[in-house]
Amino acid sequence: MNIQSYAVDGMTCDHCSAAVTREVRGVAGVDDVIVDVSSGTLTVTTDGTADAQIAAAVSEAGYTLVGRK
Repeated sequence: MNIQSYAVDGMTCDHCSAAVTREVRGVAGVDDVIVDVSSGTLTVTTDGTADAQIAAAVSEAGYTLVGRK
């Protein structure tokens, strides 16, 4: 089990959180997703899913993965 935290740019509301959560949960190997809009943080528990796959899912939701925290 691998836990990573990322900074996400552009999230401002609960809708943003729901969109990011939905897209990232759809990535193969993702076990848990926690989005904190107030800090702009995405925390993901995976089986080793690559950062690029997480970034692509965040982008699909309409936001930008800035990097690891």
